[in-house]
Amino acid sequence: MIRSKAIVVCILIIVSSHLIFSQQLLVPDRVFDGIEMHEGWVVVVDGNQITYAGPLSGKYNITPDQTIEMKGYTLMPGMVEGHAHMYLYPYDQTSWNDQVIKEQVSYRTAKATMNARQSLMAGFTTVRDLGTEGAGYADVGLKKAIRDGVIPGPRLLISTKAIVATGSYGPKGFADHVNVPLGAEEADADNIVRVVRNQIGKGADFIKVYADYRWGPGGEAMPTFSIEELQLMVATAESSGRYVVAHASTAEGMRRAILAGVETIEHGDNGNSEIWKLMKEYNVAFCPTLAAGDAVLQYNGWDKQTQPDPPRIVNKKKTFAAALKNGVRIVAGGDVGVFEHGDNVRELIMMHDYGMDNIEVLKSVTSGNAHTLHLNNLGQLKTGFIADIIAVKGDPLSDLRNLYQVGLVMKDGKIYKNDL
Repeated sequence: MIRSKAIVVCILIIVSSHLIFSQQLLVPDRVFDGIEMHEGWVVVVDGNQITYAGPLSGKYNITPDQTIEMKGYTLMPGMVEGHAHMYLYPYDQTSWNDQVIKEQVSYRTAKATMNARQSLMAGFTTVRDLGTEGAGYADVGLKKAIRDGVIPGPRLLISTKAIVATGSYGPKGFADHVNVPLGAEEADADNIVRVVRNQIGKGADFIKVYADYRWGPGGEAMPTFSIEELQLMVATAESSGRYVVAHASTAEGMRRAILAGVETIEHGDNGNSEIWKLMKEYNVAFCPTLAAGDAVLQYNGWDKQTQPDPPRIVNKKKTFAAALKNGVRIVAGGDVGVFEHGDNVRELIMMHDYGMDNIEVLKSVTSGNAHTLHLNNLGQLKTGFIADIIAVKGDPLSDLRNLYQVGLVMKDGKIYKNDL
């Protein structure tokens, strides 16, 4: 009996010690909590949860065994990337066609593991991936490998294959007897429900649809699916508790997608005043992917430092400003993969350059994206929220380029990077 009591006491001591060891007091110069910037704040983490975020003089009723001093740093929520492709890498290294057609899925997965690590080290603890672009359901395994701790990476929200109308998507330019792997999965009115359900069954967290694509008579972007087809996708996804997002660059493609009930529009290059008002009315968010178009034009020879803005950039600045003016909710997402993973902050700087206030950019990439993506316990430094926390040197509110200087990355309470 005495021996049994001794064993119980030892177990309690071990468990108690583990719990105490999990508590950390983070003391930076300032804290951006996902909504506002605060001077003189601290954050307390216990296990994988935030148990206090507030003034140093506040009552947090614990004695942390580890205090991390962060002189010169700003503490903020782990950033949330709204539009990425983990299975792509910059097109100036290898074209999209060659990545999709010539590279083995095993090779692309090896690249994706590196991309995941780069994203996490850059302070992006959650990433929404909008399609494997020909790599099938490989993102399901990548997500699991990260979740199980096999490889380091951000928390992934995946769409698997994405859905396109038959005949609309690429690669193109091959003889009709050649069966070319597509960058997405084809669907039409007669099999939409099956395709959506199958992607969900394979592990999709949400459904991505191409509401338009470059399949017009002259290769111009044109709508693909009817409103009725899009509504069927939305109804099928929503019945499983999931949502639909739409790639759309034409006004008509955007209009159909909005009326059908999608939750976000990706790209939106040719939105107009009617569309922005419609998005505001239907509470549809806009992910402008500013950095992707900027990168592609530079790959094609535009010297950004010395040459005037090409028409595509002029138009993008105009549409982004119009969306802001009309109060459309903005998703921070750069279409990373078109440009280098880990350079995600490039989109945030461009959002500022195109007219968005720094505080709104910071909110967008933290609490805003978390809200839009249904991540109810992420995106803020707040009691009860998951401890996804980063520290950046300096004050990002005064200069967003400070977001490149990430000294600490904590995801789910675990520190993956500490260069303080």
